[in-house]
Amino acid sequence: MLRNQWYVVLESREVTKKPVGCIRLGERLVFWRTFAGQVVCQLDRCAHRGAALVKGKVLPNDHIQCPFHGLEYNEKGQCTCIPANGRSEPVPEQFKVKSYPTYEAQGFIWIFWGDEVPPKAPRFFDDIGPELSYGTVIDPWENHYSRVIENQLDMAHLPFVHYNTIGRGNRTVVDGPGLLKVDEGFFIYVYNRRDDDTKRRTSEEVPVPNPHNEFKLEFIFPNLWENYISQKVRVMAAFVPVDDTHTLMYLRFYQSFMRLPVLSRFINWLGGRTNLFIAHQDRRVVETQIPKGPGEGTGENLFPGDLPIMEYRKMRLKAKA
Repeated sequence: MLRNQWYVVLESREVTKKPVGCIRLGERLVFWRTFAGQVVCQLDRCAHRGAALVKGKVLPNDHIQCPFHGLEYNEKGQCTCIPANGRSEPVPEQFKVKSYPTYEAQGFIWIFWGDEVPPKAPRFFDDIGPELSYGTVIDPWENHYSRVIENQLDMAHLPFVHYNTIGRGNRTVVDGPGLLKVDEGFFIYVYNRRDDDTKRRTSEEVPVPNPHNEFKLEFIFPNLWENYISQKVRVMAAFVPVDDTHTLMYLRFYQSFMRLPVLSRFINWLGGRTNLFIAHQDRRVVETQIPKGPGEGTGENLFPGDLPIMEYRKMRLKAKA
């Protein structure tokens, strides 16, 4: 897991007035809201005897109270009260829990997982605006989140894994792909075609962007991906790290071609189920990849069509430095 990064970890709807516990980035975390609605994220472990704070409650003073001995913690994680000592006695400094900065937008909750002060708010996709409605499905995968991300950056697997869905047409040759680096990520332009015995074009030989097709992929480091299908349709995913071998894919279908509320919800639901079917074609294979961890440094042999995977791995190595 890469420290000092903004990660999408939950949807906003998953955190209401009561504490919510989950495992993210290999840690047991508790999320709760202040009475003003601000999301708080802390390690789910009382500094006294290690009880789970998620079993406690949020008090009117915007403190979370441990269910075991009533210790209270503010949004910064500092214990403000040990009932057994009395409210008049100062709380020792070591009674605190780790808190992570949070950010909420677009119906998602990010945490800044690390020890540094976040340099700025996280980025989201510029072309996803309020005119697009969406539906979300949450899908568990048994592999490292980087393996799941790399699958969505892989242009060569389409005619084999998705032979009867999005990979129809036997376009096995990967011209390019085209790649355009942007702030905190990159765009991918696809030029897959049938093998007609002509030499494949390199990434330097294909135009960027594609002048003949608005379709493109975008990746925002460390865990967001978008499939821009058309002006009115997008597929977007957040690859949420649970631990070293488990990932949750938050998969969204966005559209603006249907505005009527009831029909819009049905279309979004149907789009989500369709995308889930396609994702499960991928999942069947990705869960077999070994080792179950990040691919860089594992002795794999990549070919030119894997350029987006190479770029992603470079970004990971730079973040580790």
